[in-house]
Amino acid sequence: MDNSTKSMFDSKVMGHPAGLFILFFTEMWERFSYYGMRAILVLFLVSAVGIGGWDWSSKQALALYGTYTAMVYLTPILGGYLADNFIGYRKAVILGAIIMTMGHASMAMEFAHIFLYIGIGLLIIGNGLFKPNMTSIISHMYKDTPEKKDGAYTIFYMGVNAGAFLGILLCGYLGEKVGWSYGFGMAGIFMFMGMLQFYFAQNIFGKIGLAPAKLEEGEVHEPKLEFPEDRLNPFTSFDKILIAISVIIGVSWIINDPMSAIANKNFLKIGDFDFSNYYILFGVITFLILIFSRIFRYPKQTRDRMLAIVMFAIFTICFWASFEQAGGSMTIFAKDFSNRVMSGQWATIFNVFNIIITVVPIGIITYVLFLLFKQTFSKYPVANIILGFSFVIIWGIVFWMINRDLGSTSYEVSYQAIETMNDEGKPVYTAITESTTIPTDAKVVERKESIIEPISLQVGSELNLLKVKKKFIYLNDEKSAKVLSLSEKSPIIKAKVTRLKDNEVEIPASWFSILNSLFIIMFAPLFSRWWESKYNPSAAVKYGLGLILLGVGFGALAFGSLSIPQGAAVASVSIMWLVIAYLFHTLGELCLSPVALSYISKLVPGRMIALMFGVWYIAVAIGNKTAGKMGGAIEEITAQYSMTTFFLIFTVIPAGLGLIAILLSPVVKKLMHGVE
Repeated sequence: MDNSTKSMFDSKVMGHPAGLFILFFTEMWERFSYYGMRAILVLFLVSAVGIGGWDWSSKQALALYGTYTAMVYLTPILGGYLADNFIGYRKAVILGAIIMTMGHASMAMEFAHIFLYIGIGLLIIGNGLFKPNMTSIISHMYKDTPEKKDGAYTIFYMGVNAGAFLGILLCGYLGEKVGWSYGFGMAGIFMFMGMLQFYFAQNIFGKIGLAPAKLEEGEVHEPKLEFPEDRLNPFTSFDKILIAISVIIGVSWIINDPMSAIANKNFLKIGDFDFSNYYILFGVITFLILIFSRIFRYPKQTRDRMLAIVMFAIFTICFWASFEQAGGSMTIFAKDFSNRVMSGQWATIFNVFNIIITVVPIGIITYVLFLLFKQTFSKYPVANIILGFSFVIIWGIVFWMINRDLGSTSYEVSYQAIETMNDEGKPVYTAITESTTIPTDAKVVERKESIIEPISLQVGSELNLLKVKKKFIYLNDEKSAKVLSLSEKSPIIKAKVTRLKDNEVEIPASWFSILNSLFIIMFAPLFSRWWESKYNPSAAVKYGLGLILLGVGFGALAFGSLSIPQGAAVASVSIMWLVIAYLFHTLGELCLSPVALSYISKLVPGRMIALMFGVWYIAVAIGNKTAGKMGGAIEEITAQYSMTTFFLIFTVIPAGLGLIAILLSPVVKKLMHGVE
């Protein structure tokens, strides 16, 4: 062990260098910001203008969402290259964090579309600099102690999930309950604090992550050959042309898709004919020609192993195309088609459960923070003060949130509506707004609804409501003024409190996304023990199980959606089906996601690992963009068929591919040439 890494092991936290926990908290705040913003982006875009949203269609919102999540996995390829060859890991992390902070700040100004687009662009660029270089620092920290690397990555992975959990919980709550700007803004605040604590503590890493040393004149690095028949496979001019064509086509198509859906500006449309599908198909074929032409120029062992990676990549694309519905169509399902109102004892149970799953994880992380303070406060006081202050803010928000929920009251309110009969002889009620002209022969009736708000009202108190997709939303004075400013005719419905109801609570639609992180924390240790036991399945079987479990989760949603009529805009399906879906999706993720990069590192020669990780990110990016395209069809499919049909697509395809993966296990095992 050289002196640059040995000194880091002098101050330990939980058996690991204190520097690991600097990275832990930096990554935690970055994941807080990413998942916090991701949790509310689609909800914000599809929400009604009167409650601060932009009232986009699902197709428009998910086109933008898919492009954003795809680009997030493409830019790390460039960010890693810049850090490796020019600026170093530490500068890349700091610069990336600053750019992402600016992106969140821009998104917080959501009153103008241009700020949202600028914000998303900055987040994509910043993520490209940040994402690949955190793990690179860990890799260098443990280069002389490989036996501790698995434990280090496990701790780091817990930081990822802790950040995702807190970001979704708090940014989602603020965005939905208070205002979208607050959710976007909070993501930026903690991203900035994470950057500051990393900046002021970076000397703890010694020389690790500094700008790379330049080679002396005439000095070259010879790539290592790893077995007798191994040989180099340099990129030819034809390879470079194919790379350029693939990159140009892929990136331009990814950008063109939301432009076409949102602004109706499709530069791939000539006259009345849209070339988009043919354009991307040509790009995919070009990329496949590049991949396979290179693979078949390798010696047999390398060729076979890389063919196995290609098979894994195909399964990975299909997995993420379905799994990433969590931030898209599943969030829309939670918002518009799930019964998120808990009453009576169920409301009490939810409140207690929510408090426990919020306070306990933050308490554990705060204890880790205390351990870090004991080791590093004297040397890095500014970094520790910033980190400690960020947790003071977190605890303050958590207690405010708990108090707000416990102080919320459910009211029964009445409003006037015009009753008419439809073709089937059933009554239809149209709420009377401030601008409604009531016909003289109209039948006016009193209708009742429930609202849950942290406000103090008495029986007889008057209030304003807005009807959005058959749901009634309470408008405070600020929102009422905004609604009136956006329309010549007032859509405001005047209502009056008729009685105070029993204990009720409305679960935010974004809340369900935290289940993924919660289930990972619960089940990851069990899966880790399974992989280390004698019952550890082969790589292809793990992939197959992951895809099948993913399909089972969507099967639960398909079954739960049977009661939703064709073309319905809203429904009240039990939240049980969402909980079951997230459970099986997480189990599927634990089978596939953590082992994916591990197999790449084992299957390819060491000199090619960075390149293949880049190819792997491309596969994940394709999966994320496909998720946006497929999820954007939810309105079209449910209108023409049903919600059950929509979720059955994501049931049958992953489950079918999972069975194929298991059946191909002997073939894949042979291609891997002894790699376990």
